[in-house]
Amino acid sequence: MTSSSATNAPRPERSLRIAHLYPELLNLYGDSGNILVLRKRMEWRGIRPDVYEVHVGDTPSFAGVDIAFIGGGSDREQKIVCDFLLQQKHELKAFVEDGGVLGAVCGGYQLLGESYLMGDERVPGLELVDLYTDRGTPRIIGNIAIQSEVSPQPIVGYENHGGRTHLGDGVQPLGKVLYGHGNDGQSGYEGCLYKNVLGTYIHGPLLPKNPGVADWLISRAMQRKYGQDVEPLEPLDDQEELAANRVMYERLMAGEVQEG
Repeated sequence: MTSSSATNAPRPERSLRIAHLYPELLNLYGDSGNILVLRKRMEWRGIRPDVYEVHVGDTPSFAGVDIAFIGGGSDREQKIVCDFLLQQKHELKAFVEDGGVLGAVCGGYQLLGESYLMGDERVPGLELVDLYTDRGTPRIIGNIAIQSEVSPQPIVGYENHGGRTHLGDGVQPLGKVLYGHGNDGQSGYEGCLYKNVLGTYIHGPLLPKNPGVADWLISRAMQRKYGQDVEPLEPLDDQEELAANRVMYERLMAGEVQEG
């Protein structure tokens, strides 16, 4: 039998360190809002968020980092960030292979691979995931919904990319396209999952309407830091977030949204 003193003992403080990479350059469609969602969902569960912003001119270290996040930006900004991160390529690779959690959106997603096409120039990527990106026409622009194992609800958002991303044989897509175009407009799949890396073209920003994705990132980071037997994340009152998700999904599937 557990004593009352043990039952009422305060839980040891838990914390997660988030590396937000180059927010001044990669914040297309409000991608920095994803960091705010991660922070609040941790705080509401008594997990202390420690956000570490990496800016131009900084030399990032991934020692002690639990979640890294790379947002989206224009081609010019994406190239600037890639040049900086290529200098940390081996440390980033070690972080990923050790189970570090990495979320990457749009331009950040393209950086994960072997290379991506910028105009007529093939730019080397970070080679963290077996994928590469070509260019295609027309540009893929519009709303999107996918079904994914990382979220109990469909993942909804907005895509705007000229890239056509191709996954290697051992890389799992993030999900199946229910509405929209996804990685290349042909395969029927969107994004990538590799170890604890989640890459996607979905903006919006991604996490406010998709709390299941935020919790997947947090849960994976907690398991890596505190062990696989760490208690599951406490449920939160997500009525508003899930209502926004549901309304968007139902409007898309009913054909009620007019795409430009």
